[in-house]
Amino acid sequence: MRNMMPKTVALLASSALLAAAGTAHADRSEWPDNFTVGTASQGGTYFVYGSGWANFISDELGVSGGGEVTGGPTQNLALVHSGDMAFGLTTMGPASDAVKGESPLAPGLAMDNVCALFPMYETPFSIAALSSSGIESISDIPDGARIGFGPAASTSDTYFPAILETLGVEFDRRNGGWSDLGGQLQDGLLDVIAFAAGIPIPAVSQLEVQTDVNIIEFTEEEMATVLENFPVAEFSIPASTYTTLEEDARAVSMWNFAIAACDLPEDFVYEVTKATMENNDRMRSVHRSAETTIPENIVHNTVLPFHPGAARWYEENGYDIADDMIN
Repeated sequence: MRNMMPKTVALLASSALLAAAGTAHADRSEWPDNFTVGTASQGGTYFVYGSGWANFISDELGVSGGGEVTGGPTQNLALVHSGDMAFGLTTMGPASDAVKGESPLAPGLAMDNVCALFPMYETPFSIAALSSSGIESISDIPDGARIGFGPAASTSDTYFPAILETLGVEFDRRNGGWSDLGGQLQDGLLDVIAFAAGIPIPAVSQLEVQTDVNIIEFTEEEMATVLENFPVAEFSIPASTYTTLEEDARAVSMWNFAIAACDLPEDFVYEVTKATMENNDRMRSVHRSAETTIPENIVHNTVLPFHPGAARWYEENGYDIADDMIN
């Protein structure tokens, strides 16, 4: 009898494991065969972060996936809403416009198939110029300066021109991918690049290796004006971000969130959220800005409803989400 009990327990345990495995397999039957993450232009943080995250999720869950170059946050909202992409990366400003039907890509269309997944990081609004230009402050930017604002309809292109106009800067607006704009700045085809991107910005880090760069901060007065007029928060770019900086630089920022199509299977999105939120070390190896890719920062989303699968993981782990913030 003493030998039968362990065998009986082992058989029962094996049966339970087989049942659990069968349930897991049944749950996965509704999962997509593959997925795509909408990022932004090459050379920017979205592309590095989004592609790295897609590869991580693909490895972790055994579903083929990858990042794709897009026009950035505004286009990602449209691509996820339409079902052309399962996931995307966006900022709160364009997200707010999209749910209200005020997206410049689809005026009048309230994008109601876009759900929040997890917090990424804050996007600082920062400015760079070659040291040889003599531009050391926003007030130094000459009238008619050629300023690159990133891809058309990106967060940077949507908000930074308006910010600089509010601060009295007159400029010639240019668009393009960050790597391309960085090259144009180095070649003298641009005077300034106005970035809204996670730090360190790869294009700026590369420029620093090849030439002398000025990272231009906001004055206290300029920051107060911007905070009063735009949906941004105070931010400080740490001196350690770039070799050019000798001390922290004043800036403003906007929060970024990963988004998902609301009609994706709940169990799939639950596992995606679980893998991301429980492996911050792995996420930081994708991009150091993922230091803030932690569940405590879900409070910074006051715009998009959370996907039920994501909400389930947060609530299971002690993070409250209001009922009206769950799709």
